Amino acid sequence: MAAEEIKEEQNEIPEDVAEEATEENASAEGESACADNEADAKIKALEEQLAAEKEKLLRTAAEYANFRSRSEREKLGIYSNAVSDTIKELLPIADSLDRARESSKDAPEEFKKGLEMINNQLLKAFEKLNITAFGEVGDVFDPELHNAISSVDNEEMESDTIAMVYQKGYKTGDKIIRHCMVQTVN
Repeated sequence: MAAEEIKEEQNEIPEDVAEEATEENASAEGESACADNEADAKIKALEEQLAAEKEKLLRTAAEYANFRSRSEREKLGIYSNAVSDTIKELLPIADSLDRARESSKDAPEEFKKGLEMINNQLLKAFEKLNITAFGEVGDVFDPELHNAISSVDNEEMESDTIAMVYQKGYKTGDKIIRHCMVQTVN
């Protein structure tokens, strides 16, 4: 039984040692809880910082995408404006060519053929640049496309139609290069 008594003595811990151990455990648990709170606070702060950086990165990516789109639109607009400005300078030549063709009815056949060939080349160039002429006799008058210079009473034609075209209009896509100058029917 001596072995059993030794075990019992070992299991008995003096009260002051037990209290010290309990206090140490409590303070260790408090320190551990405090350390956990600090770690949680640091993690939360880092997560907030990460979220802010993600938001900043997403905004920067969106701004860049907007910049690319805007630059592309501006580039196309500059090209369209350059084509329009160039065509505006060529339109008086096209008008003169049309007048020459109209007034060459009594001219030799070779002369007429030459004018027709030049006109066809000009029309092919306009077609490649997506330039279309508009404004024909009998078309409905549209104030966005046509400039009415005069009006005439004509019982054979409907009201608000084009009776005479003084100068053809030209456009590229939806952009008007030059409005058509016309005479309308009242």
